[in-house]
Amino acid sequence: MEKQTAGGRGGSKRRREILDVAVKLLAKHGYHGVSMDDIGAAASITGPALYHHFKGGKEQMLADALIPVSERLLAGGRHWASVHSEDPQAALEALVDFHLEVVIDSPEIVILHLHELDRLPEEPRREVRKLQRVYVEEWVGVLCRLREGLKPEQARVLAHGAFGLMNSTPYLSLGQEVSADETAALLRAAALRALDPG
Repeated sequence: MEKQTAGGRGGSKRRREILDVAVKLLAKHGYHGVSMDDIGAAASITGPALYHHFKGGKEQMLADALIPVSERLLAGGRHWASVHSEDPQAALEALVDFHLEVVIDSPEIVILHLHELDRLPEEPRREVRKLQRVYVEEWVGVLCRLREGLKPEQARVLAHGAFGLMNSTPYLSLGQEVSADETAALLRAAALRALDPG
């Protein structure tokens, strides 16, 4: 699947560039550690021009970063569960591969999801959480088809545990001690073992 930028909801190329800069700063310094002036300086844009692109300021930037990646996860989850609807083991492996692709491609977005979601206003925060819940249910359906006798509530525990493992990638030194490909392979194997309740 094609890599999606932080500005995946569309807009001008310049707007997407500004959002990518904002995402990197917010992930590195935290929501309250970055001002609109900081973002403007890093993106080489003045304050008024910055608000022209993002009238809602940092809150809008955060929503425009987090909602598209949640939409991407759900679309991918539905796709792979459907493609392998007759083979739940293949579906599970495809879901793990897809999730790892997203988190390795977009480590800053993962950090924002984990630490800054509560900074969103109520409506976009509700939208992100709804998308996440539906994404989890794609995993639950696959796990329950794969593991006879597994209850949905148990499958949710397993899915969230695997997400925690795979979502650790932003905190690893990818490409330094272990390559991104090797990291993905190690986490893939670990996630598949974690998802086997036997």
